[in-house]
Amino acid sequence: MSAGSIFIWEMLGTSVLVLLGTAVVANNTLRKTIGNGAGFLFITFGWAFAVFAGASIAAPSGAHINPAVTLGLAISGQTEWADVPIYFAGQMVGGVLGAVLCWATYKLQFDDHPEPGLTLGIFSTAPTIRKPAWNLVTEIIGTFVLVAWILLTPVYEPAVNGEVPTFGNSALGYAGVAFVVLVIGTSLGGPTGYAINPARDLGPRIAYAFILPIKGKGKADWGYSWVPVVGPLVGAALAALLFLVLPTA
Repeated sequence: MSAGSIFIWEMLGTSVLVLLGTAVVANNTLRKTIGNGAGFLFITFGWAFAVFAGASIAAPSGAHINPAVTLGLAISGQTEWADVPIYFAGQMVGGVLGAVLCWATYKLQFDDHPEPGLTLGIFSTAPTIRKPAWNLVTEIIGTFVLVAWILLTPVYEPAVNGEVPTFGNSALGYAGVAFVVLVIGTSLGGPTGYAINPARDLGPRIAYAFILPIKGKGKADWGYSWVPVVGPLVGAALAALLFLVLPTA
């Protein structure tokens, strides 16, 4: 696949992921929305199916929609290293675009919100207890689970000599990844809001800081912004290294 095609599909898929994911948080957080106050499970289900939608759209490029996934696939030999910067660029642009579309969807509610200084949480993650080293550990563990599942989950193998084929999780399609993101959110998302995706956090954070015209908005919290970038990348690398050392059948 050409570099241009990779960029376009990853941008489109990531923008849909971020649009739907940040929008479910906006629906929960902003007043005068139908979903106001729906709660954490509402958000985790929304993000899970945002992954399903974004990945389905980005299928032509392999549906990475996450720099951590791209890194894990490159280390494990399933993505060309020369393509990694193209994936990263498409994902980051998609993250910014998705955040802008979320703001446009909820523009009237943002204008009416009584606490505009607290709206960063709609777009980017933050820890409930700020201890960067431990926050980093949380993001590493969550992303490790995600990328390990992607690398280690059984795949379809056709029938040989009349035997029954091995379907693995192929019948689930991208819904399988959505289920994994859902359980990561409900199980591991409490401490940091489970970014597990640098583009999902940094892209909207950039949009919030420099693009979104939210009157009275707060700061982008750049002091924490490295955690949801470095943590997922480390977790992905560890999952890929595990994949490489495990014995093959």
